[in-house]
Amino acid sequence: MAKGSINVSVENIFPLIKKFLYSDHEIFLRELISNATDATLKLKHLTSIGESKADYGEPKIEIKIDKEGKKLHIIDQGLGMSAEEVEKYINQVAFSGAEEFLNKYEDSAKDAGIIGHFGLGFYSAFMVADKVEIITKSHTDAPAAHWTCDGSPEFTLEEADKTERGTEIILHISEDEVEFLEEPKIRELLTKYNKFMPIPIKFGTKEINDPEHEPKTTTDKDGKETTEPHRQITVDDIINNPNPAWTKQPADLEDGDYKSFYRELYPMQFEEPLFNIHLNVDYPFNLTGILYFPKMTNDLNIQKDKIQLYQNQVFVTDNVEGIVPEFLTMLRGVIDSPDIPLNVSRSYLQADGNVKKI
Repeated sequence: MAKGSINVSVENIFPLIKKFLYSDHEIFLRELISNATDATLKLKHLTSIGESKADYGEPKIEIKIDKEGKKLHIIDQGLGMSAEEVEKYINQVAFSGAEEFLNKYEDSAKDAGIIGHFGLGFYSAFMVADKVEIITKSHTDAPAAHWTCDGSPEFTLEEADKTERGTEIILHISEDEVEFLEEPKIRELLTKYNKFMPIPIKFGTKEINDPEHEPKTTTDKDGKETTEPHRQITVDDIINNPNPAWTKQPADLEDGDYKSFYRELYPMQFEEPLFNIHLNVDYPFNLTGILYFPKMTNDLNIQKDKIQLYQNQVFVTDNVEGIVPEFLTMLRGVIDSPDIPLNVSRSYLQADGNVKKI
């Protein structure tokens, strides 16, 4: 009898990830923002239990497009990494830093909202990029690190001059994926997948009326009134709602809050729902959400595919066949559960006993 270890050819991993792991190339942005969110939530947990001396502050994730340089930047203010951690978490395919973190801190981190699981999300970047860079600075005193890879098993790792805590991922977008350098496309993806992520996501800036400046009205000698225009200020354009209604306790919400959230979910729906149910289950699985009962129409097909499935506030699908009985598919709203079994790319449900229980 012979025994041994099965070897995986690293040269073949990247083509497999690009072609077969993720059905849609657009998933890369969801995965990288999920990683940035995890890095931020990890830092929040470590500062809360006294294991990090960093000032958590009010961190956000920023997305930048460099159309001329054909680069897309994803920047967070989270935990960051040392060179040794880059070696450990980036250079080992399918090694999940999120799962290691949860195992290390066990019960104290079970409600931290960590998203990652399989350790493959970062590599989705190579579906749209010819080259990927990581510039990262740990929350510790470790020197910053700069990692570069062109999608082959070869990489470079050197010291960087980054001084601020966190990680910047730079995607050098390939020629056949230039749609991901267009502002409307990126905004569409951020709205689709990251609309309710728990960390604020900045995408550019916008002009708003200065809330601290009240326009003055003056009257001339003829009695004619003139009101000065609003003073405009520039603020970060935060494209997500980090604290959606379903993450709150029902006692903290009023009827107007539920109606407002319904309009946030369905901005083109003008009729208000008949009533809603706020879900908050913690046994035998964790599940939260808000389901709305809309006014019925004669066309039931229009009513379908309106329930959105999330996992830790990350959008997964609006095809909830298997969770919601067919006779209730006219419902609308959100179901969020960290226990829902997903395939490795988090794109659809796995056949699993937990689905039937739900």
